[in-house]
Amino acid sequence: MGQTSVHSKQIPAGAPARGRKNVHHIGADDRSSTRVRIVDATLACLARQGLAKTTVDDIAREAAFSRATLYRTFPGGKDAIIEAVVETEVARLFSSLAVVMGEASDLEDVLVAGMVESARQLGNHRALGYLLLHEPGVILPRLTFAHMNRILFVAGDFAAPFFARWLSPDQASRAAEWAVRIVLAYLADPAPGTDLADPEDTRALVRTFVMPGILALRATTPSTPTPSTPTPSTPTPSTQHSTISTSAT
Repeated sequence: MGQTSVHSKQIPAGAPARGRKNVHHIGADDRSSTRVRIVDATLACLARQGLAKTTVDDIAREAAFSRATLYRTFPGGKDAIIEAVVETEVARLFSSLAVVMGEASDLEDVLVAGMVESARQLGNHRALGYLLLHEPGVILPRLTFAHMNRILFVAGDFAAPFFARWLSPDQASRAAEWAVRIVLAYLADPAPGTDLADPEDTRALVRTFVMPGILALRATTPSTPTPSTPTPSTPTPSTQHSTISTSAT
Protein backbone atom coordinates (compact mmCIF):
# COMPACT_ATOMS: atom_id res chain seq x y z
CA MET A 1 0.00 0.00 0.00
CA GLY A 2 1.07 3.61 -0.44
CA GLN A 3 2.86 3.02 -3.74
CA THR A 4 1.41 3.82 -7.13
CA SER A 5 1.72 0.91 -9.53
CA VAL A 6 3.35 1.48 -12.90
CA HIS A 7 1.93 0.12 -16.11
CA SER A 8 3.34 -0.25 -19.57
CA LYS A 9 1.76 1.51 -22.46
CA GLN A 10 1.74 0.87 -26.17
CA ILE A 11 3.68 3.43 -28.16
CA PRO A 12 3.40 3.86 -31.94
CA ALA A 13 6.03 2.15 -34.08
CA GLY A 14 9.08 4.31 -34.64
CA ALA A 15 8.37 6.37 -31.53
CA PRO A 16 11.55 7.92 -30.08
CA ALA A 17 12.35 6.82 -26.55
CA ARG A 18 14.07 10.08 -25.52
CA GLY A 19 13.04 11.15 -22.04
CA ARG A 20 10.23 8.60 -21.81
CA LYS A 21 11.69 7.05 -18.65
CA ASN A 22 10.40 10.03 -16.67
CA VAL A 23 6.67 9.35 -16.98
CA HIS A 24 4.43 7.43 -14.53
CA HIS A 25 1.33 5.77 -15.97
CA ILE A 26 -1.55 5.51 -13.52
CA GLY A 27 -3.76 2.46 -14.00
CA ALA A 28 -7.34 1.80 -12.95
CA ASP A 29 -6.25 -0.51 -10.10
CA ASP A 30 -4.56 2.43 -8.38
CA ARG A 31 -8.01 3.69 -7.39
CA SER A 32 -7.99 1.33 -4.40
CA SER A 33 -4.53 2.34 -3.16
CA THR A 34 -4.00 4.49 -0.12
CA ARG A 35 -1.81 6.87 -2.11
CA VAL A 36 -4.39 7.62 -4.78
CA ARG A 37 -7.19 7.84 -2.23
CA ILE A 38 -5.21 10.59 -0.50
CA VAL A 39 -4.51 12.30 -3.82
CA ASP A 40 -8.21 12.32 -4.71
CA ALA A 41 -9.13 13.64 -1.27
CA THR A 42 -6.61 16.44 -1.74
CA LEU A 43 -8.10 17.31 -5.12
CA ALA A 44 -11.54 17.56 -3.52
CA CYS A 45 -10.18 19.92 -0.86
CA LEU A 46 -8.36 22.07 -3.42
CA ALA A 47 -11.51 22.33 -5.55
CA ARG A 48 -13.51 23.43 -2.51
CA GLN A 49 -11.15 25.78 -0.63
CA GLY A 50 -7.85 26.09 -2.47
CA LEU A 51 -4.28 25.36 -1.46
CA ALA A 52 -3.69 27.92 1.29
CA LYS A 53 -6.66 26.82 3.40
CA THR A 54 -6.20 23.08 2.89
CA THR A 55 -4.48 21.36 5.80
CA VAL A 56 -3.30 17.82 6.40
CA ASP A 57 -6.25 17.40 8.79
CA ASP A 58 -8.64 18.44 6.00
CA ILE A 59 -7.13 15.87 3.65
CA ALA A 60 -7.21 13.12 6.28
CA ARG A 61 -10.84 13.87 7.06
CA GLU A 62 -11.79 13.88 3.35
CA ALA A 63 -9.97 10.58 2.77
CA ALA A 64 -11.36 9.05 5.99
CA PHE A 65 -7.82 8.31 7.16
CA SER A 66 -5.92 9.20 10.30
CA ARG A 67 -3.11 11.76 10.29
CA ALA A 68 -0.74 8.90 11.03
CA THR A 69 -1.77 7.14 7.81
CA LEU A 70 -1.16 10.29 5.78
CA TYR A 71 2.28 10.84 7.28
CA ARG A 72 3.15 7.17 6.92
CA THR A 73 2.26 7.37 3.21
CA PHE A 74 3.74 10.85 2.69
CA PRO A 75 6.42 11.51 5.32
CA GLY A 76 6.96 14.97 3.78
CA GLY A 77 3.47 16.05 4.78
CA LYS A 78 1.44 18.54 2.75
CA ASP A 79 4.25 19.43 0.34
CA ALA A 80 4.81 15.79 -0.53
CA ILE A 81 1.08 15.25 -1.00
CA ILE A 82 0.79 18.22 -3.38
CA GLU A 83 3.76 16.91 -5.36
CA ALA A 84 1.99 13.54 -5.66
CA VAL A 85 -1.20 15.31 -6.78
CA VAL A 86 0.64 17.05 -9.62
CA GLU A 87 2.42 13.85 -10.62
CA THR A 88 -0.79 11.82 -10.61
CA GLU A 89 -2.86 14.37 -12.52
CA VAL A 90 -0.21 14.70 -15.23
CA ALA A 91 -0.13 10.93 -15.55
CA ARG A 92 -3.92 10.77 -15.80
CA LEU A 93 -3.92 13.45 -18.49
CA PHE A 94 -1.23 11.65 -20.47
CA SER A 95 -3.11 8.34 -20.18
CA SER A 96 -6.24 9.96 -21.65
CA LEU A 97 -4.20 11.59 -24.41
CA ALA A 98 -2.53 8.31 -25.28
CA VAL A 99 -5.90 6.71 -25.98
CA VAL A 100 -7.25 9.40 -28.32
CA MET A 101 -3.95 10.17 -30.04
CA GLY A 102 -3.18 6.50 -30.53
CA GLU A 103 -6.44 6.10 -32.48
CA ALA A 104 -5.66 8.96 -34.91
CA SER A 105 -5.39 7.97 -38.57
CA ASP A 106 -3.39 10.90 -39.91
CA LEU A 107 -1.32 13.89 -38.81
CA GLU A 108 -4.23 16.33 -38.71
CA ASP A 109 -6.30 13.90 -36.66
CA VAL A 110 -3.57 13.37 -34.07
CA LEU A 111 -3.18 17.13 -33.63
CA VAL A 112 -6.92 17.68 -33.25
CA ALA A 113 -7.37 14.72 -30.91
CA GLY A 114 -4.54 15.78 -28.62
CA MET A 115 -5.55 19.43 -28.46
CA VAL A 116 -9.25 18.72 -27.89
CA GLU A 117 -8.59 16.17 -25.14
CA SER A 118 -6.10 18.49 -23.42
CA ALA A 119 -8.54 21.40 -23.52
CA ARG A 120 -11.37 19.28 -22.15
CA GLN A 121 -9.34 17.73 -19.35
CA LEU A 122 -7.71 20.97 -18.22
CA GLY A 123 -10.80 23.13 -18.76
CA ASN A 124 -12.98 20.82 -16.66
CA HIS A 125 -10.45 20.28 -13.87
CA ARG A 126 -12.22 21.59 -10.75
CA ALA A 127 -9.15 21.98 -8.54
CA LEU A 128 -7.15 23.69 -11.27
CA GLY A 129 -10.08 25.97 -12.06
CA TYR A 130 -10.42 27.03 -8.42
CA LEU A 131 -6.71 27.80 -8.12
CA LEU A 132 -6.64 29.81 -11.33
CA LEU A 133 -9.63 31.85 -10.17
CA HIS A 134 -8.84 32.34 -6.48
CA GLU A 135 -5.09 31.64 -6.10
CA PRO A 136 -3.50 32.41 -9.48
CA GLY A 137 -0.16 32.97 -7.76
CA VAL A 138 0.03 29.22 -7.17
CA ILE A 139 -0.33 28.33 -10.86
CA LEU A 140 0.84 31.25 -13.00
CA PRO A 141 4.50 31.30 -11.83
CA ARG A 142 4.75 27.71 -13.05
CA LEU A 143 3.70 28.77 -16.54
CA THR A 144 6.59 31.16 -17.04
CA PHE A 145 10.34 31.06 -17.69
CA ALA A 146 12.15 27.87 -16.60
CA HIS A 147 8.92 26.25 -15.41
CA MET A 148 7.36 26.77 -18.84
CA ASN A 149 10.38 25.18 -20.48
CA ARG A 150 9.92 22.15 -18.26
CA ILE A 151 6.22 21.90 -19.17
CA LEU A 152 7.02 22.18 -22.88
CA PHE A 153 9.72 19.54 -22.64
CA VAL A 154 7.68 17.01 -20.67
CA ALA A 155 4.46 17.48 -22.65
CA GLY A 156 6.24 17.73 -26.00
CA ASP A 157 8.38 14.69 -25.23
CA PHE A 158 5.24 12.72 -24.45
CA ALA A 159 3.39 13.80 -27.59
CA ALA A 160 6.26 13.53 -30.08
CA PRO A 161 6.09 9.73 -30.55
CA PHE A 162 2.49 10.02 -31.74
CA PHE A 163 3.55 12.53 -34.43
CA ALA A 164 6.56 10.41 -35.36
CA ARG A 165 4.34 8.13 -37.43
CA TRP A 166 4.27 10.88 -40.06
CA LEU A 167 7.26 13.07 -39.20
CA SER A 168 10.97 12.65 -38.53
CA PRO A 169 11.92 12.66 -34.81
CA ASP A 170 13.09 16.30 -34.93
CA GLN A 171 9.98 17.42 -36.80
CA ALA A 172 7.76 15.46 -34.42
CA SER A 173 9.32 17.15 -31.39
CA ARG A 174 8.84 20.61 -32.89
CA ALA A 175 5.26 19.89 -33.93
CA ALA A 176 4.46 18.56 -30.46
CA GLU A 177 5.89 21.70 -28.84
CA TRP A 178 3.81 23.92 -31.15
CA ALA A 179 0.66 22.03 -30.21
CA VAL A 180 1.40 22.35 -26.48
CA ARG A 181 2.07 26.09 -26.82
CA ILE A 182 -1.23 26.59 -28.65
CA VAL A 183 -3.23 24.72 -26.01
CA LEU A 184 -1.64 26.66 -23.14
CA ALA A 185 -2.09 29.99 -24.95
CA TYR A 186 -5.78 29.41 -25.71
CA LEU A 187 -6.52 28.14 -22.21
CA ALA A 188 -4.80 31.14 -20.62
CA ASP A 189 -6.46 33.65 -22.95
CA PRO A 190 -9.43 32.14 -24.84
CA ALA A 191 -10.04 33.60 -28.28
CA PRO A 192 -13.62 34.65 -29.12
CA GLY A 193 -15.23 32.13 -31.44
CA THR A 194 -12.63 29.40 -30.88
CA ASP A 195 -13.20 26.66 -28.33
CA LEU A 196 -10.39 24.11 -28.27
CA ALA A 197 -12.71 21.64 -26.54
CA ASP A 198 -14.86 21.68 -29.70
CA PRO A 199 -13.48 19.32 -32.37
CA GLU A 200 -14.81 21.42 -35.26
CA ASP A 201 -13.26 24.63 -33.93
CA THR A 202 -9.96 22.90 -33.27
CA ARG A 203 -9.88 21.23 -36.67
CA ALA A 204 -10.45 24.58 -38.37
CA LEU A 205 -7.60 26.09 -36.35
CA VAL A 206 -5.27 23.19 -37.08
CA ARG A 207 -6.11 23.09 -40.78
CA THR A 208 -5.73 26.85 -41.24
CA PHE A 209 -2.70 27.68 -39.12
CA VAL A 210 -0.92 24.59 -37.80
CA MET A 211 -0.80 22.15 -40.71
CA PRO A 212 0.70 24.68 -43.19
CA GLY A 213 3.59 25.30 -40.79
CA ILE A 214 4.20 21.61 -40.21
CA LEU A 215 4.02 20.82 -43.92
CA ALA A 216 6.50 23.62 -44.62
CA LEU A 217 8.78 22.20 -41.96
CA ARG A 218 8.48 18.73 -43.46
CA ALA A 219 9.26 20.04 -46.95
CA THR A 220 12.61 21.38 -45.76
CA THR A 221 13.72 18.00 -44.40
CA PRO A 222 14.12 15.05 -46.81
CA SER A 223 14.01 12.32 -44.17
CA THR A 224 10.26 12.30 -43.49
CA PRO A 225 8.94 8.80 -42.75
CA THR A 226 5.91 7.57 -44.68
CA PRO A 227 3.20 5.74 -42.75
CA SER A 228 2.61 2.12 -43.57
CA THR A 229 -0.35 -0.14 -42.89
CA PRO A 230 0.59 -3.38 -41.08
CA THR A 231 -0.04 -6.57 -43.06
CA PRO A 232 0.31 -10.20 -41.95
CA SER A 233 3.96 -10.01 -43.00
CA THR A 234 4.59 -6.63 -41.38
CA PRO A 235 5.55 -6.46 -37.68
CA THR A 236 2.95 -4.77 -35.52
CA PRO A 237 3.93 -1.69 -33.48
CA SER A 238 6.34 -2.56 -30.73
CA THR A 239 5.40 -2.12 -27.11
CA GLN A 240 7.73 -0.01 -25.04
CA HIS A 241 7.62 -0.01 -21.26
CA SER A 242 7.93 3.50 -19.97
CA THR A 243 7.05 5.72 -17.04
CA ILE A 244 6.38 9.46 -16.67
CA SER A 245 7.13 11.52 -13.55
CA THR A 246 6.82 15.21 -12.97
CA SER A 247 7.65 17.45 -10.05
CA ALA A 248 5.57 20.13 -8.41
CA THR A 249 8.74 22.12 -7.89
